[in-house]
Amino acid sequence: MFTGLVKTLGTVVSAEPFGRGRRFVIDLGSVSADAAIGQSVAVNGVCLTVTERAGAAAAFDAVGETVARTNLGFLRAGGRVNLEPALRAGGALDGHMMLGHVDALARVLEMDAKDPDNRVIRVELPRGIAHLVAEKGSVAVDGVSLTVAEAGRNWFTVAVIPHTWANSTLRLRKPGDGVNLEADVLARYAARILGKEPKSGLTEEFLAENGFA
Repeated sequence: MFTGLVKTLGTVVSAEPFGRGRRFVIDLGSVSADAAIGQSVAVNGVCLTVTERAGAAAAFDAVGETVARTNLGFLRAGGRVNLEPALRAGGALDGHMMLGHVDALARVLEMDAKDPDNRVIRVELPRGIAHLVAEKGSVAVDGVSLTVAEAGRNWFTVAVIPHTWANSTLRLRKPGDGVNLEADVLARYAARILGKEPKSGLTEEFLAENGFA
């Protein structure tokens, strides 16, 4: 379990083939003490298990399915990644509940960084998870917990505060880059219980029809 509050930026030491997947060695920096062998760390929002340790670096093995469905396959030596160790029992849930299970890989459509106090990112919204992303709801982008500012049929926007901008990889993104998306876990279960998906996101009509409004 994670919260979407990035603790530090890690540096990829190496990214090598591992069966049908990839093995990543990452310098964990300040979170190295929270990552013993067998423990989980969110790397760009993807829950990975520490398999080896050497100083401040840790190795992670990602299977082919994970590499194919996330932006981990694009990682190269020297790249930066968002890191968050697993939430400890009794820890503060300051972001939102996250599982580290990426729902979709989506493209950055637009970066508006003109206002340093209100940088806005517009991201592609794949059809398969559009019904799980709602205005003012939560979404994780590369493991960063963010509030949805606007939600269209096939896109959404998030506004990034200066602290998050300075302390995550979001400032390194550009239009066309792929980012990992994880929808709010509560929205995921609500959609599953209802047993159907609205055609264009969570609307007032859909919520009223199913007794939520």
